[in-house]
Amino acid sequence: MTIDAGDAMAHGPRHSNVRPAKHNHPAPPATAMEGYASFYGQEHHGSQTASGERFNMHAMTAAHRTLPIGTWVKVTNLLNGKSVVVRINDRGPFVRGRILDVSRNAAVELDFIARGVTRVRIERV
Repeated sequence: MTIDAGDAMAHGPRHSNVRPAKHNHPAPPATAMEGYASFYGQEHHGSQTASGERFNMHAMTAAHRTLPIGTWVKVTNLLNGKSVVVRINDRGPFVRGRILDVSRNAAVELDFIARGVTRVRIERV
């Protein structure tokens, strides 16, 4: 008996033992986020952060609602192109429409102290 290629394809094994891998892992976080950032300074200087350390307005730190504490992110001011790297050490901001609160020193480096709020891109580093 001869089997032609069409029969082999139609009646060949269906690979029923091959199943797609199950991925129960959460989707990886976006590599970049854009939105508005503000800063906090003197009024919070010395208060305890979510990480347990004291807030230092002169440090290069920031607050984010969901990124893991200790995560380093590059923050770029989309209005002037200036960038800094900060460490997430607190939770916030809790103002609608904002994605990040940076320390006063980071805001100085990003050059938005006078504005108070600016549009930023944040990327994990």
